[in-house]
Amino acid sequence: MVRDSLTSSDEFLRDQLHSIEIKERKVSDILEAMSLTGFQGRKLGEALDVWIKALRDEDIVIMMGYAGSLSTTGQWRIIKWLIENRYIDVLVSTGANITEDLIEAMGYKYWRGSPYINDVELRKKRIYRFYDVYVKENDYISMEKMIAEFMLTLDNKKIFTTPELLYLFGKWLSEKGIDGIVTAASKHGVPVFCPAIVDSGFGVAYIHNIHNNKEFRLLVDQFKDYELLLRIKLQSKNSAAIFVGGGVPKDFIQLSAVATDILLSDNFYECRPHKYAIQITTDSPHWGGLSGATLEEGISWGKESKEGMNVQCFCDATIALPLLAHSLLERIKSPRKGPDLSWIFSSVK
Repeated sequence: MVRDSLTSSDEFLRDQLHSIEIKERKVSDILEAMSLTGFQGRKLGEALDVWIKALRDEDIVIMMGYAGSLSTTGQWRIIKWLIENRYIDVLVSTGANITEDLIEAMGYKYWRGSPYINDVELRKKRIYRFYDVYVKENDYISMEKMIAEFMLTLDNKKIFTTPELLYLFGKWLSEKGIDGIVTAASKHGVPVFCPAIVDSGFGVAYIHNIHNNKEFRLLVDQFKDYELLLRIKLQSKNSAAIFVGGGVPKDFIQLSAVATDILLSDNFYECRPHKYAIQITTDSPHWGGLSGATLEEGISWGKESKEGMNVQCFCDATIALPLLAHSLLERIKSPRKGPDLSWIFSSVK
């Protein structure tokens, strides 16, 4: 009986764990070693492997969801680099991430601070706090006023999608020598979707303009945004979803998997799951929220495929994203072409 028990356990004992040895090596080699260990270190190493496989797929669109307010933490240049090298083809972002990067791009600064501070005193000194990051109120308002200035250049009779609006914003910023995320996206033909754009400096800028000019208006069609994302997914045989955090950017990309075929027929029941999916999150699944929902849960919706490559890593994005990006630099080495998505901007070029 003992021998039979040992024999039947072989199916569970095929992949040996390898302890990490300390030696000089590249970041990507460290993540590879971590992939042979356990817990979230292993998942981070596996995430690198999945991203590399997606980049080497010949007919694929790679979408990234960029949530929260991560640009304030020094991550925005990583996103810009991923765009410039076409390691992502589509960016779906919160409004915060594609406006707050502009603080540094404009020449202002963020400051390392402390979460253990008297916020009443910060308010008196006109300093905003993002956990342990500070920014001067005047600098933040300058960014919002700049967005308001850009809005005044737009055709107030046109209805924009957010990729069109942000494409024009990127071109406008480029002319001013302000090199942020949307500037890079505009130059490299990467559409940027922002499904909750008013929840940011864009919303404040809009209010600023209508206060000063009752004739001002700006119309954005976010239903058209969704249609565009579905058409982007249809253009390629496969798709990859990389979620940095959760929130609206995550679900916007996830829903592209369940609704794409409706464009081709009346079939509400056919899905096109993402072939590859990576999620970096600190949210837990047991609260029932979308940000912590596992990729396995996504299989029940048809968002991910049980035959696909899915990796969920519970880790702070400010730890995971720099390690993954530097590892891609070491392993991929050269820019990728990616699908041609220039048709998205055809009406505003």
